[in-house]
Amino acid sequence: MPFLVHNILIGLEESEEAVLAAAAKRLRVPRDAIRSYAIVQRSLDARRNRPRFCYQIEIGLDEPIPLQRKRLKHLGRNEAVWIESKDPVVPQAGRNPLSERPVIIGFGPAGMFAALRLAEFGYKPLVLERGRDVRRRHRDVLQKFYREGIFDESSNLLFGEGGAGTYSDGKLYTRVRDPLCRVVLETFYQFGADPDILINSRPHIGSDRLPTICMKIRRHIEGLGGEIRFGCRVEDIKIEDGTLTALCLACSEPAATHEWLAVGPVILAVGHSARDTIRMLHGRGVPIVPKPFQIGVRIEHPQTMVDGWQYGSAAGHRRLGPAEYHLIAKGAGGERGNVFSFCMCPGGMILPSNESAGLIATNGASNARRSAPFANSGLVITVDPAALGPLPAGGSQDSSKGASVALRAMAFQEQWERLAFEATGQTYRVPAQRASDFLADRKSDGVLETSYPLGGQWVDLREIVPRFVHTAVKRALSILDAQLPGFAGSEGLVTAPETRASAPFRIVRDPATRESVGASNLYPAGEGAGYAGGIVSAAADGIKTADVIIARYAPLR
Repeated sequence: MPFLVHNILIGLEESEEAVLAAAAKRLRVPRDAIRSYAIVQRSLDARRNRPRFCYQIEIGLDEPIPLQRKRLKHLGRNEAVWIESKDPVVPQAGRNPLSERPVIIGFGPAGMFAALRLAEFGYKPLVLERGRDVRRRHRDVLQKFYREGIFDESSNLLFGEGGAGTYSDGKLYTRVRDPLCRVVLETFYQFGADPDILINSRPHIGSDRLPTICMKIRRHIEGLGGEIRFGCRVEDIKIEDGTLTALCLACSEPAATHEWLAVGPVILAVGHSARDTIRMLHGRGVPIVPKPFQIGVRIEHPQTMVDGWQYGSAAGHRRLGPAEYHLIAKGAGGERGNVFSFCMCPGGMILPSNESAGLIATNGASNARRSAPFANSGLVITVDPAALGPLPAGGSQDSSKGASVALRAMAFQEQWERLAFEATGQTYRVPAQRASDFLADRKSDGVLETSYPLGGQWVDLREIVPRFVHTAVKRALSILDAQLPGFAGSEGLVTAPETRASAPFRIVRDPATRESVGASNLYPAGEGAGYAGGIVSAAADGIKTADVIIARYAPLR
């Protein structure tokens, strides 16, 4: 289908036939001249409280190719373009023999898609995941943590099958323009995601559906000869003459064991919250550098308020889902820049995102239907690790001595998370303050309603966020309240801290070989290595890293 027709707007009451009629009109052909079509993308344009659907479609016309090309002469590139079909790039297997099968550390998006790629090409990878399989992980989170308040450091919302991505909503939107992003979406569809993820501009799976999809992908990998070991943490590595040669494993399943495993190529895909692993790598001389990261709060409103802001009188229309927003409070952070929304979750819930006991950090998620009564979003500011001030009072000042700037930033995040835990009486309830009280610097009182599964506790948030964050968020709330009346009112609930938006470090790798510059055989990948931000970009980075190994080595026999 040679034409890609852009920006076709139709009203809420118009059908898909209206899309084709509009495309035919733009191309100056009768409707029956369209012999084939496919919806490429569908988005919602809610500007000026006038919601409309915006389509991009591929069109094939029943006329000779030269005549079709002529039709583009009266159209701009934002109206229609000619497209050429491209065959997907398939890696060609190398010839070097493998001394050991490839190993992948971590079974989050990057590790899972790297394992899937390697398995499909005959490399039978071994995956080491410190957490548990998704069924037991689900039980540990829902029963032990949410109901009994018992936190398991080996099985939680960050560690286990699927990684943090399993419970982080399944938002598949990314700004990365890479053909592999389409491969990731098609893979999720293949294993059970709704086909709408292939055309929606902001695709979403849902935290309730992702666990089953992850389990299906894992079983497919195993069916191709791959192996996934759960409850298996890498606690040390051996580097000899600049090459990674062995991993020290602390495994709890099926029985507690410690062993050294000789290795060939190892993909490191541990996620950005495996802080103990990052510190171990730093101690073994693996180069790690600082990079900017985000810190802030998470704000929650009734979903009906958000619908009203975005849809106006059309709120509640049968074809409109729960509204979302993407906000920037320009200059709210002073010399640090803008405060902006992050990981907005319509019809969702605020979740705990700590990997260790005695910490509180927030994240957001939504189920597939996004039918919960609240919407939440991070409000964060970007921080340069080199510009950080002293660690907060009450934290261990010794934790950062002698460490790199990157590890210093990680300790900075950790200390605020520990203060949040202490501020709630070590209960894992989320610290909270009404937005109106946040602005007025007063502690809130009365009934506290929140989607956070462990409940909340009124806290003066000045105690648990850095001063520059508090100042920036106050400015942002005032700016955003002027745009969206009530945003900073009594119905807005500010929770904190939001510290896991991104990692403050990058594990340095060679751009060509993708190996660590300090340890050949070690291939850092994904968000935890500092090369991705979100499920899709992390998965794509995992695939690319697997492809480098495929191109270098021959499959196992």
